[in-house]
Amino acid sequence: SNSSCLCCFCFFRYCFIVTLGYLILCQITRVYVFDYGMYSADFTGPMMVITQKITSMAFEIHDGKTEGQLTPSQKYLAISRMPSLLEYLSYNCNFMGILAGPTCSYNDYMAFMEGTSYQRRHQENANGKENGKAKKPEPSPKRAVVSKLCTCAISLTTYLSLYRLLPVDHSIDEYFVSTTPFYLQVVYLYLAMLALRPKYYFVWTLADAINNAAGFGFNGYDTDGSPRWDLISNLRILDIEFATSFKLFLDNWNIQTAQWLKRVCYERCPVNPTTATFLLSAMWHGVYPGYYLTFVTGIGMTMAARAVRHNIRPYFLVSDSHKRVYDVITWASTQVAICYTVVPFVLLAVGPSLKFYSSWYFCLHLLCLLVVLVLPVKSRRLQARAKEDAAQDEQRDHSSTDNNCNQKDKST
Repeated sequence: SNSSCLCCFCFFRYCFIVTLGYLILCQITRVYVFDYGMYSADFTGPMMVITQKITSMAFEIHDGKTEGQLTPSQKYLAISRMPSLLEYLSYNCNFMGILAGPTCSYNDYMAFMEGTSYQRRHQENANGKENGKAKKPEPSPKRAVVSKLCTCAISLTTYLSLYRLLPVDHSIDEYFVSTTPFYLQVVYLYLAMLALRPKYYFVWTLADAINNAAGFGFNGYDTDGSPRWDLISNLRILDIEFATSFKLFLDNWNIQTAQWLKRVCYERCPVNPTTATFLLSAMWHGVYPGYYLTFVTGIGMTMAARAVRHNIRPYFLVSDSHKRVYDVITWASTQVAICYTVVPFVLLAVGPSLKFYSSWYFCLHLLCLLVVLVLPVKSRRLQARAKEDAAQDEQRDHSSTDNNCNQKDKST
């Protein structure tokens, strides 16, 4: 068993390094050999999805062979039986998600292929109380597919109508910067990013609708009994546009990729998992310098937002009116912070990206640094460890109290 665990450990580490390394090599070839900034020859998109699937599967096989402690999600995703070649290729190369994803777990995909996904989700929602009389017919995805196709149409129309009127690179135009008040520059940047995002809404919603049309993506029932088809959904548009924190925005944007990063990096990295996760995301996206500027900036934004939430938010929870004021302020701050962070992701090159940050005097970088220094906050792992220690101390106190009571009872 020790040798099998060692082989499994080597397998998933090797798998992760080789697949990510090969993806980066292909991205270097596309960017620096074909044409810098040219998206029409982007053959790495499907490879990015397959990289997620291969690495996820390697970790899930590793978890299936591990006898140690696993989180509930890791137990659910763990693969107990080594897949056959046909199952492996079917999972990685199925036509529904080969071009734009979204990534799904192997167990969910196999449940769909074997026709057990509906029964399992229905039983989970019924808490094991399903019987022959209470069984529902298999839900139809028609309504969900039509709704998502309408969202696609609106998103594509919005993007094609507005993005040329509000290009992001106009925010670094020298005449615009020199003649426009700073507050109007902020408003323009927000509107430009608002016009850009529907491009991603269109692609990810269409990919989700394709999977739903094939019957994949059922995720149980709502409280009103309507079926949910969001098992592999990649975004929640309203939660993105009205996000009141940096984390809330990221949690609802490219959801399946965020889950992949969490499962293969954040939950397993022993040192500074937040930084490691952002750097892995940059490497996975490509080799444009703008990606790295965005994700390095994102590290500081995340740490500052976490510090503000832990130190300042409690003061606004004393009443509903204070909470509403806090939500408005954090919504505006989050939207500006997101726009500021992702500008290099859009501009791609170092020169234009630094030109933009210089026009803003690196103000949010400096603000994040100041917040992190003034408002320190414990990492989540340290907080979790502190909670565990507190629970153990409470249990010890409770047991010692019980022992004292028992001794008193015996003495009487």
